[in-house]
Amino acid sequence: MKFISKLLSKQKFVISGIGVLALVVFSSIVIVQASKVEVTLIDNGEAQTVKTASDTVEELLKEEGIDVGEHDAISHDPEEPIESGMEIDYKTAKQVTVTIDDEEQVYYTTVDTIEAFLKENNLTVSDYDDVSHDVTDDIEDGLQLTIDKAFEVTIKNGTKEKYNVWTTGGTVKELLAEEEINIDEDLDKVDPGLKKTVKQDDLIKIVRVEKEEVEVEEAVAFETERKNDDSIEKGKEQVITQGQEGKVKKVYEITKENGEEVNRELVKEEVIQESKNRVVAVGTKEPKQNLKTLSSSNSNESGSGKTMTMHASAYTASCGGCSGYTATGINLKANPNKKVVAVDPNVIPLGSRVWVEGYGEAIAGDTGGNINGKRVDLHFPSKSAAYSFGSKTVKVKVLD
Repeated sequence: MKFISKLLSKQKFVISGIGVLALVVFSSIVIVQASKVEVTLIDNGEAQTVKTASDTVEELLKEEGIDVGEHDAISHDPEEPIESGMEIDYKTAKQVTVTIDDEEQVYYTTVDTIEAFLKENNLTVSDYDDVSHDVTDDIEDGLQLTIDKAFEVTIKNGTKEKYNVWTTGGTVKELLAEEEINIDEDLDKVDPGLKKTVKQDDLIKIVRVEKEEVEVEEAVAFETERKNDDSIEKGKEQVITQGQEGKVKKVYEITKENGEEVNRELVKEEVIQESKNRVVAVGTKEPKQNLKTLSSSNSNESGSGKTMTMHASAYTASCGGCSGYTATGINLKANPNKKVVAVDPNVIPLGSRVWVEGYGEAIAGDTGGNINGKRVDLHFPSKSAAYSFGSKTVKVKVLD
């Protein structure tokens, strides 16, 4: 019995000890709970009410399992003491990689939108820049933001005035397409070339090239064919057949650059009318010896033959529609200073050498529709010289 009584006493003592311990623990819990304060913690936009016995903001965040990074944002200093009713705002920083004109840089931010991020980092974007995202988009961690900055280039399109445009690069061909400038790649010239990369301050010159075909009719000069004739005195000539110009139709390909002709190439030729040669009989008959001697005190009047008083007029071969060839085949356009007199062959034989008062020695080498009888028409190299001589009465001597 004593043993049982002793055992019961020990059991009571153990029970009493446990009770005391429980009471101490309970009291501690009551004291701790009583010492806690209530704060609002906003974790990346999600708000929650937290009861804490932490002394500082840093301790509270650790207590809530928040590991504050180098670039994260906290509304309070980490060492700031906790106070009841405090509102603590925490934001985790997001990584943003920005590539501007192929140069890459990494940023960290706690703002919500791309527009706010650009402003935060003093990154300006113009209306002409090419941005990979809309500036109103939200920021996501790991965002890859690409910005191609615009620059100015000058365009000279054909004959139009130069003007400037904004671009973010690419090839010349791509830029012209953006500006809705059509190019004929087979004809137009573009400098720099269409495949070249556009650079800042470039001058892009476009030369507009056109090709067209033009038909023209051209005269074909006749040739003079000379034939010996022993029935005509040597040194004299007689036109047997008048020459006739031919006609040819030519097709030219004309190249124009900015409206100005730069090249003309013959691509087709068609004879419309054949030319006819001018045939001249050249005398080979030996003349009889002339024994007559002209007596004259004037050296210009020396020679044999008769002297006549005749009416003289003047003409020139440099006139519109004039062939330039005389009745005896003399090319006056090739020899503008040659002295030639148009005569009536019944009065002065063609081919004769004559002296004309106020004109000098000349060849009777031409005829004329109005040159009949004692009339002569004197050739001058220009219209002004012919007008200056006018029309007058002169002495004419046939020298031989």
